[in-house]
Amino acid sequence: MHPSRLALFAASLLLPAAALAQSRSPVLDALRQNAEHAQRNLVDAAESMPADKYGFKPTPAQMSFGELVLHVAGANDYMCSTISGAKAPAEPKLQPTGSKETLVARVKRSFAFCTSALAKVGDDGLGETVPFFGGRTISRAGAVLDLAADWADHYGASAIYLRLNGILPPTARKSGASE
Repeated sequence: MHPSRLALFAASLLLPAAALAQSRSPVLDALRQNAEHAQRNLVDAAESMPADKYGFKPTPAQMSFGELVLHVAGANDYMCSTISGAKAPAEPKLQPTGSKETLVARVKRSFAFCTSALAKVGDDGLGETVPFFGGRTISRAGAVLDLAADWADHYGASAIYLRLNGILPPTARKSGASE
């Protein structure tokens, strides 16, 4: 093989590896995309619930809608901090009986933190052990999967709360439905 063709052949083998090394993680890219959907859906759900229904509980054993909104915000801060290693911003202690505007703003800030923190996360360290709920530890990759599941769980709960109050959840609306 001619030396110039050999060099071209060798370069063609190395280019995909170099491109792959520079690409972002498909799993973490999927998490970041999931975060966009979760933010849109969970914030829209919080905004859709009338202020006078933030105290609504489907059963006495369940959280009120206001508690659910604050729970989402706290979980976002904890999980995104755990995954990224970034310190979550200090937030004032809010009550679920606070104003709707205050609680919606709080959940928006938690997603802003997640967006910022998750933007810096790469594949390196996904196998490392990190602290988790209940004093246990899991892999950082496990925390990534749990965060996506957490958003789905909380959106499902908020959708039920909305429906029980005669309000279509964001993903059920025909025009501009979120994914």
